[in-house]
Amino acid sequence: MTTEQRSSQAVAEKTLVIDADAHVVETERTWEYMDPGEEKYRPVLSSPPDNPNQKFWSIAGKRRGFRFNALSVEAMKERAEKTGRRFDTPEGTSDIHDVAMRLRAMDETGIDVQILFNTLWIEHVADDPAQDVAMAKSWNRWVAEAYKAANGRLYWNCVIPTLDIGAALEQIEFAKENGAVGVSIRPLEGDRVCTDTYFYPVFEKAQELNMCMGVHIANGNPANVALWRSGGGSGLASFRGPTVLACATLLQSNLHKQFPGLRWGFVEASASWMPWLDSELAQRSGSRVHGEHTNAFAEHNIYVTCQNEDDIPYLIARGLIDSLVIGTDFGHFDASSDVDAISKFQNNPDLTAEQKRQILFENPKKLYGL
Repeated sequence: MTTEQRSSQAVAEKTLVIDADAHVVETERTWEYMDPGEEKYRPVLSSPPDNPNQKFWSIAGKRRGFRFNALSVEAMKERAEKTGRRFDTPEGTSDIHDVAMRLRAMDETGIDVQILFNTLWIEHVADDPAQDVAMAKSWNRWVAEAYKAANGRLYWNCVIPTLDIGAALEQIEFAKENGAVGVSIRPLEGDRVCTDTYFYPVFEKAQELNMCMGVHIANGNPANVALWRSGGGSGLASFRGPTVLACATLLQSNLHKQFPGLRWGFVEASASWMPWLDSELAQRSGSRVHGEHTNAFAEHNIYVTCQNEDDIPYLIARGLIDSLVIGTDFGHFDASSDVDAISKFQNNPDLTAEQKRQILFENPKKLYGL
């Protein structure tokens, strides 16, 4: 079945399979979309003298942002065998150099639509507002080109220059006009939590344009990342932990009343922590004691990506199905990545067809306003 036939059939039957978390990996080409005069802000792909195979981004003379070290074919195979998950993707797909190839890879894994997130901004990127703006503009233009070539199958979360809120609002408007369905924001943005009043203009604009806030695991506070790493901590502490706590902060806020049409996606942190937060908040508010307890995540317009390693039937039994989506983490090869995540989910014998449909289609459709 061709890409066009799959898309038409899926739309007709309303059974689109939506990968709620996929990635693009930045290359030097990402920065070719900067305006004239902004060349000085281009990140440079560099390597340490003692390890030329390890690549990192040098931004304003400093090692900034996030980039995976390259893995050999043998190392990729070894990791897949160890974890029981597949990470390999065809060349040219992760960096969206070959959009047609990416669509074919999606066809092979039964995915109709992918929602794209960045890679670089998983960590702090810029100290200079002008640098922040130039990079965000170029990244958004780069991904917009891929959206145009994908025939409605690659939607995306835009990057915003959080050091310049006025410019951030302009980027959100551009992104909406070019296929973006969400606005990326890190759990920690410098010295601010992502729910800070500083970001209210962003929330208002996203709500106005029917876009969600995409809180992908990340950490935009260099000191906080360094603190966890100094103690031997991994991405669990520095990236997943802040994401879960940011969700807790949101659940304890009144943002769902201030911005009632704004949806939130907490992405790649798994979902096993949801019952814990649910119980903690119910205990603190007394809602369960007084018979008033409901799905707080749904009340706050929050969706969370689950993984096949989660006890999904238990999450459903806890009344959380309305808040669950699932993704592959396509393009990455970390603790959440699995190219075959969707097919494994579809083959889960403990879930009904309707439950699978809700998590694969109905919920992500609502989250991303498709």
